Amino acid sequence: MPGVRWMIYTGTINLIVYYLLRKNIILVVYISYWMKIKVRMMPGGERSLDVPKGATYQKLLEKLKVDRETVIVFRNGKPVPEDEEVCQGDIKILKVVSGGSTRTIYWNKKRNTVMLIDQTLLPEKFKVIGCATVPSLVEAIKSLRVRGAPALGAAGAFGVALAAFSHKGKNLRGGLKKSAAVIREARPTAVNLSYGVDRVLGVALNGRTDNEVRKLALAEAQKIADEGVEINMRLGRHGAMLLKNGETVLTYCNAGRLACVDFGTALGVIRAAVQQGKKIKVFACETRPLNQGSRITAWELMQDGIDVTLIADNMAAHVMRSGKIDKIIVGADRITRDAVFNKIGTYMISVLAKEHKVPFYVAAPMSTFDLKRTEKEIKIEERDGDELRYFAGKLIAPKKVKVYNPAFDATPLEDVSAIITEKGVLRPPYRF
Repeated sequence: MPGVRWMIYTGTINLIVYYLLRKNIILVVYISYWMKIKVRMMPGGERSLDVPKGATYQKLLEKLKVDRETVIVFRNGKPVPEDEEVCQGDIKILKVVSGGSTRTIYWNKKRNTVMLIDQTLLPEKFKVIGCATVPSLVEAIKSLRVRGAPALGAAGAFGVALAAFSHKGKNLRGGLKKSAAVIREARPTAVNLSYGVDRVLGVALNGRTDNEVRKLALAEAQKIADEGVEINMRLGRHGAMLLKNGETVLTYCNAGRLACVDFGTALGVIRAAVQQGKKIKVFACETRPLNQGSRITAWELMQDGIDVTLIADNMAAHVMRSGKIDKIIVGADRITRDAVFNKIGTYMISVLAKEHKVPFYVAAPMSTFDLKRTEKEIKIEERDGDELRYFAGKLIAPKKVKVYNPAFDATPLEDVSAIITEKGVLRPPYRF
């Protein structure tokens, strides 16, 4: 009975897709054999619409009636270029993300620009912006539109590719070196930024022609971005072994997928544990003065359906003393032979952890290690005093008051219970 077999076949496919839909957060699109697109928009309902075979990215967005600047279409885990056909093959799973999980930074082949989620707008607005020039990317790095050690590594990598594609005139190699120096200095404390810049620059300069330089730069930058996701997932699996079912984890700043290309370091450990079926609760410190904990970490975890409670930074000691915290996991912007550099306030959390005998873990990829240097050799970035004088555009301190606003602090390695990397969990005494 061909008709019955066909009904069973399509019914099975739809059940599988329905299950996948249930597992996604915001909006998922799939294409069935007859090229209809079925859309599930959380929190309400489903609708179907016809899209002709060979429909383009833009056609899909027009059908969905969504804004290209706030939506990215994904196929097989990678963004679909705007000039590509969306409907390729018989059955494809696509993600259309509007405020949900996506890569933090990626390359737009059609425009030869770096695309990134503007994190300064979260959680009020989800917006993807494009950087078509090196100065615009440097501004995005300095203003924290893109931030987090692994994400900065990808930004540095794509920045060199951007410099190669946007260079005007002769002497491309000389221009690349100058642009690389500018990008590298955008945030000097974050070692991953210089790592991404130097790795792509080293490969690109091997090109025999200008066109080959561009191709090598972009290929290496993409490789760094793709490697970063896989590294974070391996790191997360190693770290998940440290968490027991039912435990509560305190985290500081944001070391999630938005601090990386995807998945995350500290939050990647939590995600991996949850994926293993463990029930994990999280306390997120707001992380003054720019509130990456409240604006980004809390938002990320809620998107994933992970139990999260927001606290002010000065509540950390109280929740530890009250026995509410089992483990602490933070990220890192640089790890030297003797210290971990991370968002200002991390050292304070480590001191409290030691006093209350709470394990203090650092989650970071090996690219964050800078074992040629010690704490005293690292320049700590100081940011604009208006970050403390103003909040949400309103003056909250005397306008002329002096401000000391370092972006990072250093936690001595003796205060770190373990360092979680993609190669495994390192424990003291640390012998690098």
